[in-house]
Amino acid sequence: MDSQQNNTSDAASEDQTVRQAEMFANRIAKNYKHLKKWAKNADVECFRIYDRDIPELPFALDLYSDRAHLQEYSKPVMDVRAQRRWLTAMHEAAAGALKLPLQSVVLKQRHGQRPNEQYRKLAASAQDFVVQEGGHRFIVNLTDHLDTGLFLDHRQTRALVGSLARGRRVLNLFCYTGTFSVYAAKSHAASTTSVDLSKTYLDWARRNFELNRLEPGRNRLVQADVVRFIEEERKSKDRYELIVLDPPSFSNSKRMQGVLDVQRDHVALVRGCLSLLAPGGELLFSTNLRSFKLDAGALAEVQMTEISEQTVPPDFRNRRIHRCWRIQEGLRTRDSGLR
Repeated sequence: MDSQQNNTSDAASEDQTVRQAEMFANRIAKNYKHLKKWAKNADVECFRIYDRDIPELPFALDLYSDRAHLQEYSKPVMDVRAQRRWLTAMHEAAAGALKLPLQSVVLKQRHGQRPNEQYRKLAASAQDFVVQEGGHRFIVNLTDHLDTGLFLDHRQTRALVGSLARGRRVLNLFCYTGTFSVYAAKSHAASTTSVDLSKTYLDWARRNFELNRLEPGRNRLVQADVVRFIEEERKSKDRYELIVLDPPSFSNSKRMQGVLDVQRDHVALVRGCLSLLAPGGELLFSTNLRSFKLDAGALAEVQMTEISEQTVPPDFRNRRIHRCWRIQEGLRTRDSGLR
């Protein structure tokens, strides 16, 4: 009897997997058909196709030119063997819907990830390739790290940085692979300074600059703890007309002083950046922390305009993927518009 019950249960599980895989493939194909027209008109090669649209299928699927990045966010309640079959079926469904070889769709599991693992290295296969976005070229890698080198949810923010950068000295803090800086430099910024603690990502940023044929002399790369960099820069006379502050939600790198927690530390970071702004300068502050709450009281005298509706791209179903504020130096107001 137990054997019969197990067989019946396995059959029901397999039937459900087949049904869900078909549902997943249909939704991906439908979304892709709609989005590829928009992407072509927007000169975009990399975009989000599926964004946890169906609650029982908690995936994000991003297209990177002729490859795709499939991420599972919540672990299903099933035994290990059944989960493996289920995950394989969803992987195959995604590849089939996009008409891509299975090996061109990289699958990652994000559930159980610690907050500081966002940039953790997974492998050393060096499977780099180049994508383009609005006339800019970037190196991405879908296999070797949890993240790819190009955050698609900040596509609009990068364009905003480009539109604001002309003739300005630009500071990019927690610069990662330098994509904001590339946009600024290609828009004829007077100079860019990109700061990050990771030598790996600064080297990636350097390669992005080279790929876009940008002068190294006007685009400085600084390996430093951002908090210390701000402290040291305040002592100098160097000031910037545009600062981009996009910190990780959490970081406890051995090379930095203390632990960074964006919820706890954002007031100090924002105030530190404001002290580095030249007259008339602007600061863009963003965070991907879903539970983030801006400390309105501590920043009450600062004019901050939330622009998240403009910076979250149309291909992201989750409109809270990040939050972004635009802050202007020297402006103070009683009604700061903080929420």
